[in-house]
Amino acid sequence: MTGAEHDLSFRCMGSDMRVLVGEPLEPALPGPAAAAEAVRAFLVDFDQRLSRFRLDSELSALNRDSRFVVPASELLRNAARAASWAAERSGGLVDPTLVGELEQLGYADSRDGMAPATVSEAIAAAPPRCPAQPNPHSRWREICVNDATGTVVRPPGVRLDSGGAGKGLAADMATRLLRGYARFVVDCGGDLRVGGPGAEDDRYEIEVEHPLTRERVLVLRVAAGGVATSGINVRLWRTEAGRFAHHLLDPATGKPAWTGLAGVTALASTALEAETLAKAALLSGPEAAREWLAQHGGILVHDSGKVERVGLRELTPERVRFVLPTRTRVA
Repeated sequence: MTGAEHDLSFRCMGSDMRVLVGEPLEPALPGPAAAAEAVRAFLVDFDQRLSRFRLDSELSALNRDSRFVVPASELLRNAARAASWAAERSGGLVDPTLVGELEQLGYADSRDGMAPATVSEAIAAAPPRCPAQPNPHSRWREICVNDATGTVVRPPGVRLDSGGAGKGLAADMATRLLRGYARFVVDCGGDLRVGGPGAEDDRYEIEVEHPLTRERVLVLRVAAGGVATSGINVRLWRTEAGRFAHHLLDPATGKPAWTGLAGVTALASTALEAETLAKAALLSGPEAAREWLAQHGGILVHDSGKVERVGLRELTPERVRFVLPTRTRVA
C-alpha cells in the first residue's frame, strides 16, 4: 500500500458504508481522515434529504406536493435526473415510480436493523421464473428536470424512490470530494466508486461474495471505475399474507421479480451505471442478463447457486479492473 490510508466505516442509507482515502497529492489538501469525514458528512446529508423513509426529507416533500411544477434543490434535481436516466438506460426495467407498489408489499418503512428472511426458503417457495417487463404506462417518462428554473416537473401522485439509483449516484458524487488524493474507495452499501492515480499501481483487493452461501466467489484487484451488485437476499421479507417479497419489482406487475437470478455484479465507468446495469440484468433473467453485462463484464449468480462470469473468462485477476461483492470486503 502506498503511504497511509484512512479507513472509515459507518451506517447510512440503511446500509454499511465504507470510505478509504489515501494520501493527498497536494500539500494544501486536508489529510485522509478529514477527507473521509467530509465524505461521511456528505453521505449522511444525502440520506437525510433524499430518503423516502423520512417525512421531513426533500424527496418526501416532493412526493407529497400537489403541484405539477415543484421547486427543487440541486441535489434533488440530480437525484430525479439520475432516476430518469436509469429508467431510460434500462428500458424501463429500473423504474423509480414504484413507491406505492413497494408500500403495498410492506416496504413503507426502512428495514434497517431487521434481519432478512431466509433466501433459500424464499427461492424454494418462489413462483415459476419469469423475466420482468417494463410498465406500459412508463410513468417515469413524465418526470422532467429543469435546471434553469430549479424545478422538477411531474404529475401529482407520481412519487419517486431514490433507492434504485440513489446509492450509485451518492458514491459518484462523493468522490468529487476526493480529487487530488492518491487513491480512494467510496462504498455505499455495495455500490462502489474506485479511483485515484495511485490505484493503478496499488490496486484494491475486493472479494466477490456468493449471495446464497456468503462464500467467496473470487478476489479481483480494482483500479478504477464503478461496480455494483444487486440481489434478492439483502432486503427480503415475509408479507402479511405469509409470502416472500423483496425490493426488486417487476414494473409490469408491481410484484417481486423471480427471474432465476439471485444476484448480479455489474461493472461500468460509474457507480450509477453499474447499479443500473446490475438491476436491469437481474430483472431481465439469465438470458437477457448476459446482454446487459456484455460491454463491461460482470457476474451472474443463478438462484440454483451456479456462478457465471460474463466477459471475464479470458481475463486474469491482474488485468481485471473492477469487481463488487454482495458484501464488500476491501483489503
